[in-house]
Amino acid sequence: MNKNDYNHIVQTISHRVYAFMLKSCGNEELAKDITQDAFLKLWENHDKVDPEKARSWLFTTAHRLFLNSIKKNQHHTNYTNENHVQFEHQNFENKDLINQCFKELSDQQKQIVLLRDLEGYNYDEIGEILQLSASQVKVYLFRARKKFKEAMMKLESDASPQHLIQKAI
Repeated sequence: MNKNDYNHIVQTISHRVYAFMLKSCGNEELAKDITQDAFLKLWENHDKVDPEKARSWLFTTAHRLFLNSIKKNQHHTNYTNENHVQFEHQNFENKDLINQCFKELSDQQKQIVLLRDLEGYNYDEIGEILQLSASQVKVYLFRARKKFKEAMMKLESDASPQHLIQKAI
């Protein structure tokens, strides 16, 4: 990979890596740091990385850096639970409801959902990035979607007029 390839990759992929990390950890500063570190590692390995595979390489590296930050900082629940995950590029009618349901997922489930549904990776690619088999990815994705759906149904029922009236009584 040459300097022009690297600059092109930075311009076209950096916002996606940052969004992936922000949605994974919910902390803007940590997401920025991880994104920057991933691109630094890409430059350090530019002679070894095929430009065609740089996107996958960056997501894999960012994922590993995220896991390392969790190991170093056992307070990761502070940034995964206290901050809202923002779906800035989507037009959802009720972002708060979606954010609340998204918080119910584990870090791994969040990353699988984001890689599959927002980034468009296939099961094999996600497995390569997260070091899982394709069948594990399918199972975790199924469970994540089920958990998300259950959380959505619970929150919707909690907000129903009958439930609110019963709470008031």
